[in-house]
Amino acid sequence: MALTSSKQMLQKAYAGKYAVGAFNVNNMELIQGIVTACKEEKSPLILQVSNGARKYAGPIYLRKLVEAASEESGLDICLHLDHGDSYDICAQAIKDGFTSVMIDASHHSFSENIRVTSEVVKLARDHGVSVEAELGRLAGIEDDLNVSAADSSFTNPDQVEEFVSKTGVDSLAVAIGTSHGAFKFKGEPKLRFDILEEIERRLPGFPIVLHGASSVLPKYVDIITENGGAIAGAKGVPEEMLRKAAGMAVCKINIDSDLRLAFTAAVRRHLTLNPSHFDPRQFLLPARDAITEVVRHKIVHVLGCGGKA
Repeated sequence: MALTSSKQMLQKAYAGKYAVGAFNVNNMELIQGIVTACKEEKSPLILQVSNGARKYAGPIYLRKLVEAASEESGLDICLHLDHGDSYDICAQAIKDGFTSVMIDASHHSFSENIRVTSEVVKLARDHGVSVEAELGRLAGIEDDLNVSAADSSFTNPDQVEEFVSKTGVDSLAVAIGTSHGAFKFKGEPKLRFDILEEIERRLPGFPIVLHGASSVLPKYVDIITENGGAIAGAKGVPEEMLRKAAGMAVCKINIDSDLRLAFTAAVRRHLTLNPSHFDPRQFLLPARDAITEVVRHKIVHVLGCGGKA
Protein backbone atom coordinates (compact mmCIF):
# COMPACT_ATOMS: atom_id res chain seq x y z
CA MET A 1 0.00 0.00 0.00
CA ALA A 2 1.04 3.63 -0.21
CA LEU A 3 0.76 7.17 1.04
CA THR A 4 -2.28 8.83 -0.53
CA SER A 5 -4.03 12.19 -0.57
CA SER A 6 -7.13 12.80 1.52
CA LYS A 7 -9.37 13.91 -1.35
CA GLN A 8 -11.05 10.59 -2.14
CA MET A 9 -11.10 9.59 1.54
CA LEU A 10 -13.14 12.65 2.44
CA GLN A 11 -15.44 12.41 -0.57
CA LYS A 12 -16.29 8.82 0.43
CA ALA A 13 -16.81 9.94 4.04
CA TYR A 14 -19.27 12.63 2.97
CA ALA A 15 -21.28 10.13 0.95
CA GLY A 16 -21.19 7.57 3.77
CA LYS A 17 -22.05 10.01 6.58
CA TYR A 18 -18.98 9.26 8.66
CA ALA A 19 -15.72 11.06 9.44
CA VAL A 20 -12.10 10.05 8.99
CA GLY A 21 -9.90 10.45 12.04
CA ALA A 22 -6.89 12.73 11.60
CA PHE A 23 -4.48 11.84 14.39
CA ASN A 24 -1.46 13.98 15.28
CA VAL A 25 1.81 12.07 15.57
CA ASN A 26 5.23 12.86 17.02
CA ASN A 27 6.99 9.51 17.46
CA MET A 28 7.04 5.82 16.57
CA GLU A 29 4.84 4.60 19.43
CA LEU A 30 2.02 6.99 18.54
CA ILE A 31 2.11 5.91 14.91
CA GLN A 32 2.20 2.21 15.79
CA GLY A 33 -0.66 2.49 18.27
CA ILE A 34 -2.88 4.42 15.87
CA VAL A 35 -2.17 2.19 12.89
CA THR A 36 -2.80 -0.99 14.90
CA ALA A 37 -6.28 0.26 15.81
CA CYS A 38 -7.07 1.29 12.23
CA LYS A 39 -5.87 -2.05 10.88
CA GLU A 40 -8.02 -3.94 13.38
CA GLU A 41 -11.08 -1.81 12.59
CA LYS A 42 -10.36 -1.59 8.84
CA SER A 43 -10.54 2.18 9.07
CA PRO A 44 -9.27 4.87 6.68
CA LEU A 45 -6.52 6.92 8.24
CA ILE A 46 -4.95 10.36 8.21
CA LEU A 47 -1.75 10.88 10.19
CA GLN A 48 -0.94 14.53 10.60
CA VAL A 49 2.13 16.45 11.60
CA SER A 50 2.13 19.88 13.21
CA ASN A 51 4.93 22.41 13.00
CA GLY A 52 5.81 21.41 16.55
CA ALA A 53 6.12 17.76 15.52
CA ARG A 54 8.29 18.73 12.55
CA LYS A 55 10.65 20.55 14.91
CA TYR A 56 10.63 17.71 17.45
CA ALA A 57 11.11 14.66 15.24
CA GLY A 58 11.94 16.03 11.80
CA PRO A 59 9.71 15.61 8.74
CA ILE A 60 11.91 12.95 7.12
CA TYR A 61 11.90 10.73 10.22
CA LEU A 62 8.12 11.04 10.47
CA ARG A 63 7.55 10.35 6.77
CA LYS A 64 9.73 7.26 6.89
CA LEU A 65 7.88 6.00 9.98
CA VAL A 66 4.53 6.54 8.26
CA GLU A 67 5.76 4.80 5.11
CA ALA A 68 6.86 1.86 7.25
CA ALA A 69 3.46 1.79 8.93
CA SER A 70 1.69 1.70 5.56
CA GLU A 71 3.93 -1.10 4.31
CA GLU A 72 3.54 -3.17 7.48
CA SER A 73 -0.22 -2.66 7.90
CA GLY A 74 -1.31 -2.79 4.27
CA LEU A 75 -3.29 0.43 4.76
CA ASP A 76 -3.35 3.45 2.49
CA ILE A 77 -2.40 6.36 4.77
CA CYS A 78 -2.65 10.07 4.16
CA LEU A 79 0.32 12.04 5.54
CA HIS A 80 -1.01 15.52 6.27
CA LEU A 81 0.62 18.79 7.33
CA ASP A 82 -1.46 20.30 10.15
CA HIS A 83 -1.67 24.11 10.41
CA GLY A 84 0.97 25.11 7.92
CA ASP A 85 0.82 28.86 8.42
CA SER A 86 2.69 30.01 5.32
CA TYR A 87 3.23 29.14 1.67
CA ASP A 88 6.86 28.24 2.37
CA ILE A 89 6.02 25.68 5.06
CA CYS A 90 3.43 24.03 2.82
CA ALA A 91 5.86 24.00 -0.10
CA GLN A 92 8.52 22.35 2.06
CA ALA A 93 6.04 19.71 3.24
CA ILE A 94 5.12 18.91 -0.36
CA LYS A 95 8.83 18.62 -1.18
CA ASP A 96 9.27 16.34 1.85
CA GLY A 97 6.69 13.89 0.49
CA PHE A 98 3.53 14.85 2.38
CA THR A 99 0.39 13.87 0.46
CA SER A 100 -1.89 16.52 1.95
CA VAL A 101 -1.30 19.96 3.44
CA MET A 102 -3.28 22.47 5.43
CA ILE A 103 -2.60 26.10 4.67
CA ASP A 104 -3.87 28.03 7.66
CA ALA A 105 -3.93 31.66 6.58
CA SER A 106 -6.89 32.45 8.84
CA HIS A 107 -4.73 34.95 10.75
CA HIS A 108 -4.77 37.13 7.61
CA SER A 109 -7.61 39.16 6.15
CA PHE A 110 -10.22 37.33 4.06
CA SER A 111 -8.70 38.55 0.79
CA GLU A 112 -5.16 37.65 1.86
CA ASN A 113 -6.34 34.24 3.04
CA ILE A 114 -7.73 33.66 -0.46
CA ARG A 115 -4.49 34.81 -2.12
CA VAL A 116 -2.15 32.67 -0.01
CA THR A 117 -4.42 29.63 -0.14
CA SER A 118 -4.74 29.89 -3.92
CA GLU A 119 -0.95 29.85 -4.31
CA VAL A 120 -0.66 26.70 -2.19
CA VAL A 121 -3.45 25.00 -4.15
CA LYS A 122 -1.71 25.81 -7.45
CA LEU A 123 1.55 24.23 -6.24
CA ALA A 124 -0.18 21.23 -4.68
CA ARG A 125 -2.10 20.40 -7.87
CA ASP A 126 1.16 19.89 -9.73
CA HIS A 127 2.15 17.21 -7.19
CA GLY A 128 -1.18 15.41 -6.63
CA VAL A 129 -1.42 16.78 -3.08
CA SER A 130 -4.75 17.67 -1.46
CA VAL A 131 -5.23 21.01 0.31
CA GLU A 132 -7.21 21.99 3.40
CA ALA A 133 -7.73 25.63 4.40
CA GLU A 134 -9.40 27.43 7.31
CA LEU A 135 -12.06 30.12 7.66
CA GLY A 136 -12.66 31.49 11.14
CA ARG A 137 -10.21 31.09 14.02
CA LEU A 138 -10.26 28.53 16.82
CA ALA A 139 -9.19 29.59 20.29
CA GLY A 140 -6.76 27.54 22.35
CA ILE A 141 -3.14 26.43 22.60
CA GLU A 142 -1.54 23.54 20.76
CA ASP A 143 2.18 23.36 19.94
CA ASP A 144 3.11 26.63 18.20
CA LEU A 145 -0.54 27.64 17.82
CA ASN A 146 -1.86 30.09 20.43
CA VAL A 147 -5.10 31.98 19.76
CA SER A 148 -6.81 33.89 22.56
CA ALA A 149 -10.58 33.92 22.97
CA ALA A 150 -10.55 37.60 22.00
CA ASP A 151 -8.83 36.80 18.68
CA SER A 152 -10.99 33.78 17.82
CA SER A 153 -14.04 33.99 15.55
CA PHE A 154 -16.76 31.75 14.18
CA THR A 155 -16.74 30.94 10.50
CA ASN A 156 -18.96 33.31 8.52
CA PRO A 157 -21.20 31.21 6.23
CA ASP A 158 -21.56 34.20 3.89
CA GLN A 159 -17.88 33.80 2.94
CA VAL A 160 -17.58 30.07 2.31
CA GLU A 161 -18.84 29.91 -1.29
CA GLU A 162 -16.56 32.70 -2.49
CA PHE A 163 -13.58 31.26 -0.61
CA VAL A 164 -13.93 27.73 -1.98
CA SER A 165 -14.66 28.83 -5.56
CA LYS A 166 -11.72 31.26 -5.68
CA THR A 167 -9.16 28.99 -4.01
CA GLY A 168 -10.09 25.52 -5.28
CA VAL A 169 -9.38 23.86 -1.92
CA ASP A 170 -10.40 20.24 -1.31
CA SER A 171 -11.68 20.68 2.25
CA LEU A 172 -12.41 23.50 4.67
CA ALA A 173 -11.76 23.72 8.41
CA VAL A 174 -14.46 25.73 10.19
CA ALA A 175 -14.86 27.30 13.61
CA ILE A 176 -18.15 26.36 15.28
CA GLY A 177 -17.10 26.29 18.94
CA THR A 178 -14.35 23.68 19.22
CA SER A 179 -10.91 24.77 20.43
CA HIS A 180 -7.35 23.50 20.68
CA GLY A 181 -5.89 21.93 23.80
CA ALA A 182 -7.34 20.07 26.80
CA PHE A 183 -9.25 23.01 28.30
CA LYS A 184 -11.91 23.74 25.69
CA PHE A 185 -14.88 24.93 27.75
CA LYS A 186 -15.29 26.79 31.03
CA GLY A 187 -19.04 26.25 31.14
CA GLU A 188 -21.31 23.83 29.33
CA PRO A 189 -19.95 22.64 25.97
CA LYS A 190 -21.77 24.11 22.99
CA LEU A 191 -21.22 23.81 19.25
CA ARG A 192 -22.86 26.08 16.67
CA PHE A 193 -24.64 23.46 14.60
CA ASP A 194 -26.67 26.25 13.03
CA ILE A 195 -23.48 27.57 11.41
CA LEU A 196 -22.52 24.07 10.25
CA GLU A 197 -25.98 23.53 8.75
CA GLU A 198 -25.78 26.81 6.84
CA ILE A 199 -22.31 25.98 5.53
CA GLU A 200 -23.57 22.58 4.40
CA ARG A 201 -26.48 24.24 2.62
CA ARG A 202 -24.17 26.64 0.80
CA LEU A 203 -21.53 23.98 -0.03
CA PRO A 204 -23.48 20.79 -0.74
CA GLY A 205 -21.23 17.74 -0.96
CA PHE A 206 -18.14 19.63 0.18
CA PRO A 207 -15.97 18.11 2.98
CA ILE A 208 -15.78 20.09 6.21
CA VAL A 209 -13.10 19.63 8.90
CA LEU A 210 -13.28 20.05 12.68
CA HIS A 211 -10.12 21.04 14.53
CA GLY A 212 -9.81 21.05 18.31
CA ALA A 213 -12.14 18.06 18.52
CA SER A 214 -10.67 15.92 21.30
CA SER A 215 -13.17 14.85 23.97
CA VAL A 216 -10.69 14.90 26.90
CA LEU A 217 -12.00 11.58 28.20
CA PRO A 218 -12.36 11.68 32.03
CA LYS A 219 -10.84 8.19 32.32
CA TYR A 220 -7.41 9.45 31.31
CA VAL A 221 -7.67 12.73 33.21
CA ASP A 222 -8.42 10.72 36.38
CA ILE A 223 -5.46 8.36 35.85
CA ILE A 224 -3.10 11.30 35.34
CA THR A 225 -4.44 13.07 38.43
CA GLU A 226 -4.21 9.93 40.58
CA ASN A 227 -0.57 9.51 39.57
CA GLY A 228 0.75 12.99 40.30
CA GLY A 229 -0.59 15.03 37.39
CA ALA A 230 -2.24 18.44 37.67
CA ILE A 231 -4.83 18.97 34.93
CA ALA A 232 -7.95 19.66 36.95
CA GLY A 233 -10.67 21.34 34.90
CA ALA A 234 -9.70 19.76 31.58
CA LYS A 235 -12.83 19.49 29.43
CA GLY A 236 -13.36 18.53 25.80
CA VAL A 237 -16.08 18.22 23.17
CA PRO A 238 -18.77 15.65 24.10
CA GLU A 239 -18.57 12.65 21.82
CA GLU A 240 -22.25 12.74 20.94
CA MET A 241 -21.73 16.23 19.48
CA LEU A 242 -18.85 14.99 17.34
CA ARG A 243 -20.88 12.02 16.12
CA LYS A 244 -23.69 14.39 15.15
CA ALA A 245 -21.23 16.54 13.19
CA ALA A 246 -19.85 13.43 11.45
CA GLY A 247 -23.37 12.66 10.24
CA MET A 248 -23.54 16.09 8.65
CA ALA A 249 -20.87 17.71 6.46
CA VAL A 250 -17.90 17.03 8.75
CA CYS A 251 -15.69 14.42 7.05
CA LYS A 252 -12.41 14.87 8.97
CA ILE A 253 -12.12 15.17 12.74
CA ASN A 254 -8.75 16.11 14.24
CA ILE A 255 -7.67 14.32 17.41
CA ASP A 256 -4.51 15.24 19.32
CA SER A 257 -5.11 16.02 23.01
CA ASP A 258 -6.90 12.70 23.59
CA LEU A 259 -3.81 10.88 22.33
CA ARG A 260 -1.52 12.87 24.58
CA LEU A 261 -3.73 12.23 27.61
CA ALA A 262 -3.97 8.47 26.98
CA PHE A 263 -0.21 8.20 26.39
CA THR A 264 0.69 10.21 29.50
CA ALA A 265 -1.85 8.39 31.66
CA ALA A 266 -0.31 5.03 30.76
CA VAL A 267 3.25 6.24 31.40
CA ARG A 268 2.40 7.85 34.74
CA ARG A 269 0.49 4.81 35.98
CA HIS A 270 3.23 2.39 34.91
CA LEU A 271 6.01 4.34 36.60
CA THR A 272 3.94 4.76 39.77
CA LEU A 273 3.32 1.01 39.94
CA ASN A 274 6.88 0.11 38.90
CA PRO A 275 9.25 2.65 40.48
CA SER A 276 12.32 0.54 39.71
CA HIS A 277 11.75 0.57 35.93
CA PHE A 278 14.04 2.76 33.85
CA ASP A 279 14.03 1.04 30.46
CA PRO A 280 11.86 3.27 28.20
CA ARG A 281 10.46 0.18 26.49
CA GLN A 282 8.87 -0.86 29.76
CA PHE A 283 6.62 2.21 29.94
CA LEU A 284 6.32 2.97 26.21
CA LEU A 285 4.70 -0.41 25.54
CA PRO A 286 1.63 0.28 27.73
CA ALA A 287 1.55 3.83 26.34
CA ARG A 288 1.38 2.41 22.81
CA ASP A 289 -1.40 0.04 23.86
CA ALA A 290 -3.32 2.95 25.38
CA ILE A 291 -3.15 4.76 22.04
CA THR A 292 -4.61 1.73 20.29
CA GLU A 293 -7.40 1.59 22.85
CA VAL A 294 -8.41 5.24 22.53
CA VAL A 295 -8.23 5.23 18.72
CA ARG A 296 -10.42 2.12 18.50
CA HIS A 297 -12.89 3.86 20.79
CA LYS A 298 -12.95 6.91 18.52
CA ILE A 299 -13.45 4.83 15.38
CA VAL A 300 -16.38 2.93 16.84
CA HIS A 301 -18.13 5.56 18.97
CA VAL A 302 -17.31 8.88 17.32
CA LEU A 303 -16.09 8.63 13.74
CA GLY A 304 -18.19 5.74 12.46
CA CYS A 305 -15.48 4.87 9.92
CA GLY A 306 -14.84 1.24 10.86
CA GLY A 307 -14.82 -1.06 7.86
CA LYS A 308 -14.47 1.86 5.43
CA ALA A 309 -10.81 1.42 4.50
